[in-house]
Amino acid sequence: MAEIDRLEPVVGSHTPSPEDHGRQVRRVAYSSLLGTVIEYYDFLLYSTMAALVFGELFFPNSSGAVSTIAAFGTLAAGYLARPIGGVLFGHFGDRLGRKSMLILSMSLMGGASVLIGVLPTYHTIGIAAPILLVAFRVVQGIAVGGEWGGAALMVIEHAESDKRGRWAGIMLMGSPIGSILSTLAVMGVTLLPESSFMSWGWRVPFLISALLLAIGLYVRLSVVESPVFQKAAEIPSVRKRDRIPALEILRRPRALLLATAVGIGPFVLTALISSHILAYAPSIGYEKADVVRTLLFTSGISLVCIPLFSALSDRIGRRVVSLGGAVGAIVFAFPLYAMVGTGSVAVMTLALMVAMVAQNALYAPLAPMLSEMFGTGVRYTGISMGYQLASLIGAGFTPMIAASLVAADDNSSQSLSILMIGGAAITIIGLARLTESRGRDLTADITPSSV
Repeated sequence: MAEIDRLEPVVGSHTPSPEDHGRQVRRVAYSSLLGTVIEYYDFLLYSTMAALVFGELFFPNSSGAVSTIAAFGTLAAGYLARPIGGVLFGHFGDRLGRKSMLILSMSLMGGASVLIGVLPTYHTIGIAAPILLVAFRVVQGIAVGGEWGGAALMVIEHAESDKRGRWAGIMLMGSPIGSILSTLAVMGVTLLPESSFMSWGWRVPFLISALLLAIGLYVRLSVVESPVFQKAAEIPSVRKRDRIPALEILRRPRALLLATAVGIGPFVLTALISSHILAYAPSIGYEKADVVRTLLFTSGISLVCIPLFSALSDRIGRRVVSLGGAVGAIVFAFPLYAMVGTGSVAVMTLALMVAMVAQNALYAPLAPMLSEMFGTGVRYTGISMGYQLASLIGAGFTPMIAASLVAADDNSSQSLSILMIGGAAITIIGLARLTESRGRDLTADITPSSV
């Protein structure tokens, strides 16, 4: 077992020509994009269904608000599992390589989604239904916990130092594309009669995951291992050093704490404008179908803004782009919900699109920024722990907290604006403690004093 805890060299590695390198980077970027699309389709699909049907089907209660809060509780369970997945996948990803962990994470995610699609409801098998639903959600969380860090590193460790943001931006589009696909799938089945949708229609989008999984695995098997990992694996002093990456990071936690802090803001925004809005907007008079369609426009904004802001971070710095997004979120927090409260679908759509621009500016620089904060031997673990802890704190509990606050305050949106401001403020505090990492040498020994 001791051999498992050591970096293993990749046999036959060599320095590719510039043309070969360019092809490799493109292949890795687009394969990571596809993998991330599949992962986020599955993960975000659950979030949507938690708001629309899971409360009634798996947590029946005389109070609709209580059922919704319980359904969002299972959403939080998935986020609780994400840091665990980050540690597990990060450990072996730092020992054995990025590629093998990405294949495993995709398999777990797709398998869990298909099983949710065939899961009997509470009315059929009783208490076993919500227990199994939570179990599958935990598996999804573990899988996503390992996916994002590995996909980001595969791209960033292949890319040139001055183009990491540009290439990472392609991979990061997997989140909005996954959101669009999951939203389209939900829109398709919500066109069914209500009885058909509630009895079997909601299952169809989960079952589609089987096809997506087959395509994703085929593409992901074709990419080559990270050259930065290969280089580190071939250094005898590194290869022979026994270590547990998570413990190394926790001994000097500055980088982990800062990585978590800068990630909280974008996740709070995501939770409020992509997940909780599906429960909040119908509660103040909007039709569910209108809210779902609105999310298509917000996701479309991300397809433009994420690669733009990520590439911009190569030019003006990661911190500057993120700070702009945080300030924008604070300024727009109260106008956002004032516009949602008008009852106009068009005004709500515009408001959510503007909020998504701020979220994208916060989110887009994360992949290169976090990757540049950790050394190669602990990088997979470090960025996965930081990112997933941020997702747990920022997104995992926010929908449940928001639903509870709104229920306690007679549907007032003031607490929602305060949540949004608080998340952005935490990101600003983290950014203030960071040094700019743009262009940092990924093969250098990165210490806590460097971040």
